[in-house]
Amino acid sequence: MALQISVPAARRTGLGKEAAGRLRRAGQVPAVLYGGKKEAVALSIDPKALAAILRSETGHNTVFEVVMDGDGGEKSAVMIVDWQRDPVRGSLLHVDLKRISMDQRIRVKAPIRSQGDPVGVKVQGGVLDVVTREIELECLPDQIPDHIVVDVSELGIGQNLRVGDLKLAAGIRVVTAPDRVVAHVVSVREEVAPTPVEAAAAAAAPAEPEVAKKGKGEAAPAEEAPPAKEGKKKA
Repeated sequence: MALQISVPAARRTGLGKEAAGRLRRAGQVPAVLYGGKKEAVALSIDPKALAAILRSETGHNTVFEVVMDGDGGEKSAVMIVDWQRDPVRGSLLHVDLKRISMDQRIRVKAPIRSQGDPVGVKVQGGVLDVVTREIELECLPDQIPDHIVVDVSELGIGQNLRVGDLKLAAGIRVVTAPDRVVAHVVSVREEVAPTPVEAAAAAAAPAEPEVAKKGKGEAAPAEEAPPAKEGKKKA
């Protein structure tokens, strides 16, 4: 099977933080290619090509081809399995690539997308809650779905869809537990407004006087003592 995306790469000899920093300043990103019962290879790749793959519809589940320069044009089908970004700039700092055999089944995670307006929302005033955002699958590389569509239009309040209810293409096995809830519709408790009679009664009720509280350790004002009586003067 011919892959639609091809990304050139070059072997890198310098390892460590300083070498990686020089590589990034030169407009490349350090990467490691491993798997497929072959030795791991340190590579340098154009980060723009990898960023475009991560932003695509298939994202990190994209199977693409890496062509190594200076190696007789050796080609490998790969997937991005891990990556690091600069926390401030968002640029790629490092990427891990794994060799993929197109005739061997692999495990991937595919995102969930809901479709339709649930009856419980339109008619009964409930709220749709998508609990599971992705599920794990096992399939051949060319069977990996971009996403899994879940039709929630028939859900009423208190009803749910579980992983076991999903319909997938032949050859795809679901690894996630079948009893796991994917989406359900829940009710919303509305705050009951006071009736006009209750509101009028509350407005007519006299306000309670405020009582000043003494703070801890604050002494109460002392009462004025009566003037002392003069004693008899001795002659």
